[in-house]
Amino acid sequence: MVVAVNKMDNNMVNYSEKRFMEIVKEVSAYLQKIGYNPAKIPFIPISGWIGDNLIEKSENMNWYGGPTLTEALDAMEPPKRPTDKPLRLPINDVYKIHGFGTVPVGRVETGILK
Repeated sequence: MVVAVNKMDNNMVNYSEKRFMEIVKEVSAYLQKIGYNPAKIPFIPISGWIGDNLIEKSENMNWYGGPTLTEALDAMEPPKRPTDKPLRLPINDVYKIHGFGTVPVGRVETGILK
C-alpha cells in the first residue's frame, strides 16, 4: 500500500511540510484502526496537476527525502497467490454465445484452473 497526499500545490497547502505531517498523522490513525501498520506504508506528497514527486523529485518540496510515487509503486511486492488451497472461482456473469454455448465468467481467487 502507498498513500499519495495530493494537492500539495494548493494555495492553502503551498507545499507545506507542516500540513503534510498533519495529514500523515490523521490518515495513520485511521489506517491503524482498520488494521494496517502505518510505519510500513510510504506517505508521498504529490501534485497531480503539476507532476511533483510523481516521476521525478520535486524542487518545491526539498524537505521530502522519500521515494517518488513511481519508485514506491515499483518497489511494492505483489501478493502471493494462494495456489495451495482448493479452487474458488466466484462467477461474475454468464454469457450465452450462439454456436458455442454457455460461458461462465469469473476470477480465480484460490487454487489453480487448468
